[in-house]
Amino acid sequence: MRSSLPVKHYPVLDSTNEEARRLGLAGERGPLWVFADQQTAGRGRRGRHWQSPVGNLACSGLYHWPGPLAGSAQLGFAAALAVAETLDIWISGAETLSLKWPNDVLLGGAKVAGILLESGVAPGGGHWLAVGVGINLQYAPTDLPYPATCLGDHLRDGKAIPATQSVLDALMTAFEGWRIRLRDEGFAPLRLAWLARAYGLGQPLRTSSDETGVFEDLSSNGALVLRQMSGRSIQVSAGEVFFAD
Repeated sequence: MRSSLPVKHYPVLDSTNEEARRLGLAGERGPLWVFADQQTAGRGRRGRHWQSPVGNLACSGLYHWPGPLAGSAQLGFAAALAVAETLDIWISGAETLSLKWPNDVLLGGAKVAGILLESGVAPGGGHWLAVGVGINLQYAPTDLPYPATCLGDHLRDGKAIPATQSVLDALMTAFEGWRIRLRDEGFAPLRLAWLARAYGLGQPLRTSSDETGVFEDLSSNGALVLRQMSGRSIQVSAGEVFFAD
């Protein structure tokens, strides 16, 4: 299951996405992955701090994106599917892995992994793109406004908590598979696979922009389709969603 992609490993980094950015600005085009045993300034979406103790996985894939950046957001769905496929290897069959729009991975209804895409103008044209992935393997943070968990609490009988390198190898392989499908076949197969694991499909929610309605579908470009009380459906392309407890 070991990937053939190059990996830069660091005992400590401020942020794997930040290192991917530095490499991208220095002219590195990838694909390669940055992997740290510990992050001192890991970040999640909207600038939030991401806790990265030793024993959890913190990594970022660096890729060159030649086209319009709007399409690059679909790599977040590729990453979410890759994380889910990777964790399937170790979790108990009684557990449920689901994907929460736009890019969280839930295990038993609690967050086990997050994904952060960042990009910038690359030397020589196009953009560098960092696909940041954080997975709680041994430890789950407790001071969060939402439930979190770690893989170690959901292992299949006889399985030990895997080494971060083993998880990274499986993740890179799975991500490359979905990335190539996206390139060759478009978003349609990713959309269907993502919907099969979608968290809260058919359930009422509120968005971070205070739109409310029922999570009805995923659009052909990855937007969340929200059916409002009036019966009108709208597409939500950015932000966060909050389901009733």
